[in-house]
Amino acid sequence: MDDQDYILFENYLLGELSKEETIAFETRIETDPKFKESFNTYKELTSFLENKFENEAASTAFQTNLKNISKTYFDKQESPVKSIKFKPWLSAAAASVVLLISIVLFNNLSTPVYSDYANYDSISLTVRGEQDALLHTAENAFNAKDFAKAEEAFKSLMVLDKDNVELQFYRGVANVELNKFETAEKLLLSLSKGQSVYKNKAKWYLALSNLKQEEYDECIEILKTIPEDAEEYKQAQKLIKKLD
Repeated sequence: MDDQDYILFENYLLGELSKEETIAFETRIETDPKFKESFNTYKELTSFLENKFENEAASTAFQTNLKNISKTYFDKQESPVKSIKFKPWLSAAAASVVLLISIVLFNNLSTPVYSDYANYDSISLTVRGEQDALLHTAENAFNAKDFAKAEEAFKSLMVLDKDNVELQFYRGVANVELNKFETAEKLLLSLSKGQSVYKNKAKWYLALSNLKQEEYDECIEILKTIPEDAEEYKQAQKLIKKLD
């Protein structure tokens, strides 16, 4: 899409197109899939900005930045572009630039979700004699994100070795992924109160379990218990700031 298309989108949304221009616009929407996709994206993002910039101070600062962007952008243009009304959160004179900015803002201002933070490396479980085959099944299923199969293998393994903290932790994670929160939290809570190497990792995934359930206050409270020397501390602090 070029700059004129974004300005056309805004004119249409404001109802400032003539009858003929409106008919031509709507015909293009019906016949040009890429144009339609760009329009729908633009409409969603501008709606997002309207909701996010209701705060007067934020709106004023954003407006000032956009005015500067518009001036810089159009000083470089050889021919004038049809102007439209200025909104508190949008300068249509720099619509294509605003679209790029809004994508960044969307990423920064949107509520964090579980999938943003549930990142873990492939696991390699400790092999112990007769359990070799079952351990490999659990390991391979977990790494392939077949969490239902992994859970079955972990469950069987824990019948034989119920105090194995490694199995408890990864079984807990698998159950968070499966939305079996009661089982997951029972396993992770037990680890978080212990003294194993999985203590703080368990706290982190307990917090993420609450994040996935959109229980944000509980998530924050758990995150605050992660100590400064923990590997998960920096991530925890960043998530707290986004949720506060």
